[in-house]
Amino acid sequence: MRIQQAIERKLRDELTPSVLDVINESSMHSVPPGSETHFKVTVVSNAFEGKSLVERHRLVYALLDDEMRGGVHALTITSRTPAEWEKNAAVAKSPACLGGSKVE
Repeated sequence: MRIQQAIERKLRDELTPSVLDVINESSMHSVPPGSETHFKVTVVSNAFEGKSLVERHRLVYALLDDEMRGGVHALTITSRTPAEWEKNAAVAKSPACLGGSKVE
């Protein structure tokens, strides 16, 4: 199973999100074409109710432990409750890679 699909499945199965967007941003970084090393995740779930931002990120990282140990180098997380998402559905734009020259 591809890494992106595994991330999507685990977050969908465990957090039952109303919004889930997983973007492979590896092509924006210094990695070979076709890599799955850098991801941007937006997840909106009732599971985040009453949790701090740090607790939400710990939860996501715990769910994706295998992927983080298996090659994912970077994970950008936007985690909101449905009420928070309703008030602000904006997701920050990803910055350009600062890690050196791109691999061609």
